[in-house]
Amino acid sequence: MSLRNASLLIFIILMVDQFSKIYIKTNFILGEEVEVFSWFKILFVENEGMAWGTRIPGEYGKLFLTVFRLFAVGGIGYWLWDSVERKHSSNYLIVAIALILAGAFGNIIDSVFYGVVFDDSHSQLATLFSDQPYGKYFHGKVVDLFYFPIWQGNLPSWLPIWGGKDFTFFNAIFNVADVAISTGVGILIVFNKKAFHNNH
Repeated sequence: MSLRNASLLIFIILMVDQFSKIYIKTNFILGEEVEVFSWFKILFVENEGMAWGTRIPGEYGKLFLTVFRLFAVGGIGYWLWDSVERKHSSNYLIVAIALILAGAFGNIIDSVFYGVVFDDSHSQLATLFSDQPYGKYFHGKVVDLFYFPIWQGNLPSWLPIWGGKDFTFFNAIFNVADVAISTGVGILIVFNKKAFHNNH
């Protein structure tokens, strides 16, 4: 795959990711949900940008996370360029890297800019390019919206640790960027030999 085609793939993913997030931010109040099916909901939540809503404590935790991710995206971008330039890299590898780069970059846009282009989403619809933004540069929150509670119920009491407790599968809430990252990583795992066999 050429660098041009990889860049086009990244661009398309970024556009879909950002369009969906901006739509949710400007049409949903934080915590609002719409049931598409019993096992699929659109649910608007925000997080600090780490998996499962984890956050780094302290005044500079969010800034550290965002800067780290910027460096990581730079590294992934170089990996993509180098893989294309080698000519012998497989399309599996190039597509996987492009998906991971697009997803990481999509969430970084939220982290870097959303705090200064949107106002608060608590109890109101957010306004794009608001005069009263909710944060500052590098301190934006990542928008998540896809929720698949495929099964909800009480687990049997004989199960260790989780026995007798309420359980939801799948309880993560995510976005298009997260799907791109997960798909890219999945390609590297499932098609590992095809992805790396020509990568000399």
